[in-house]
Amino acid sequence: MWFLIKDKYVFGMAFMRVFSGCIEISAALLMLYFNRVETAVKINAGLALVGPIILFLVMSLGLLGLAGKLPISKMVYVLLGVALIFYGVNKG
Repeated sequence: MWFLIKDKYVFGMAFMRVFSGCIEISAALLMLYFNRVETAVKINAGLALVGPIILFLVMSLGLLGLAGKLPISKMVYVLLGVALIFYGVNKG
């Protein structure tokens, strides 16, 4: 399976998503272990920080991978799309 990986950026993006999934599963198990709503809310608040960080890291890796393959005009559209995602999820 590993020998099929040809693009280091795709591998990095996939690895970050698997890592994020492991964090999510660990958080769920901790919620079950502590079995208290107050603690579960605190754990969930911690996850609220992890999600955007992972999104930013995965998107950054993807943009690095695309940097040499896309014309600058299309790269501007991709960056604008990323900016709009962050603007849209901003609570301010």
